[in-house]
Amino acid sequence: MSLMPILHYNAADFTERMDRLLAWESVSDSRVAQAVDEIIAAVVARGDDALLEFTARFDGLALDGAAALEIPAAELHAALMSLPEDAAAALHAAAKRIEDYHRHQLQSSWQYTEADGTVLGQQITAMQRVGIYVPGGKATYPSSVLMNAVPARVAGVEEIIMVVPTPRGEVNPMVLAAAQIAGVTRVFRIGGAQAVAALAYGTASVPKVDKIVGPGNIYVATAKRAVFGQVGLDMIAGPSEILIVCDGLTDPDWIAMDLFSQAEHDEDAQSILITTDADFAARVVASIERLLPTMERADIIETSLRNRGAIILVDDMAEAIALTNRIAPEHLELSVADAEQYLPQIRHAGAIFVGRYTPEALGDYCAGPNHVLPTSGTARFSSPLGVYDFQKRSSIIHCSAQGASSLAKVASVLARGESLTAHARSAEMRILEEE
Repeated sequence: MSLMPILHYNAADFTERMDRLLAWESVSDSRVAQAVDEIIAAVVARGDDALLEFTARFDGLALDGAAALEIPAAELHAALMSLPEDAAAALHAAAKRIEDYHRHQLQSSWQYTEADGTVLGQQITAMQRVGIYVPGGKATYPSSVLMNAVPARVAGVEEIIMVVPTPRGEVNPMVLAAAQIAGVTRVFRIGGAQAVAALAYGTASVPKVDKIVGPGNIYVATAKRAVFGQVGLDMIAGPSEILIVCDGLTDPDWIAMDLFSQAEHDEDAQSILITTDADFAARVVASIERLLPTMERADIIETSLRNRGAIILVDDMAEAIALTNRIAPEHLELSVADAEQYLPQIRHAGAIFVGRYTPEALGDYCAGPNHVLPTSGTARFSSPLGVYDFQKRSSIIHCSAQGASSLAKVASVLARGESLTAHARSAEMRILEEE
């Protein structure tokens, strides 16, 4: 029996099986929601004392007072200086590529003047202070620091506050070094729902932010949903996912390893292959079985592939594209001949990796586009994290006397139609007397 189930697109039970495969709700657990509500309430009521308590309880780290919640800036610099030369060079290279890409996303203010002198426009401003959550559980992610902080800095955010759990006091030097390179303002050694609450409401030590970005576990996702409205959010992220569409002409070992690259994140990650070639599917299965024992995180990969992975056989690329748009994957690899021709047909995908030589792993680290992407089908209405997530738009309306008079006549009719007479009379007071 194959480790990954093989589904046939035209089978009678395909829709039902596909629905079960894709089903995911990251914040539906009532027990988790209750625990998160209690944590948030404690942080709001007791501030730093609650953070110290939860850090000791959940991270096994007893800190000597609130001042110890913050990692000094000198430690960030020291972490960068301590890295091997190749590691520091890789972080700098990735940061530069991420910055170069995201500078293309900068929006500019604009205005135009109408014939009567009325000026309309839009003013772009950066958020003042944002918080970035960096996971610190089963793996550490310096790449997440760069992907969250660099676009914020490019956008012009004045203060970037980073939170990262440090279980039992363990700190990954590359995470701190990435914070130094990315221009993070302050770093706190807190995680979980308590970190989200601290960023949303502020404590004596942790400043309140305008927006929280960055992925986390179910407690973090639940807490983010709970504080939405108090602060802005990037998205409620689910497990990582990859969808590969292959015509059967790519090395099956490459495809197997690309599937592994997402499955190794955690047991709930999802890896799916769509192909038109049944023989190729069998070769990929053989590659998976041969390569899996060589992987350091083999147990996690096997659980992920067995529970949430699949190989799907389709008759042609039209079916593959239709299924791709239904899945709306976080990561989409088009490992097919002349892949560019299919780009206009892809309506829903977080990031699209075009051609056989573009593995998703390059996008995770250093290609340039952001790796914070919509998951669980939310690519239908969401976009990758970017500079635009850290900029706000304000409308500008500057009426001339003549322009106000003209607009007031229209506004008066509409306002009275809504029985809002104060609106109508406010507008009518600007109507000029006819000459």
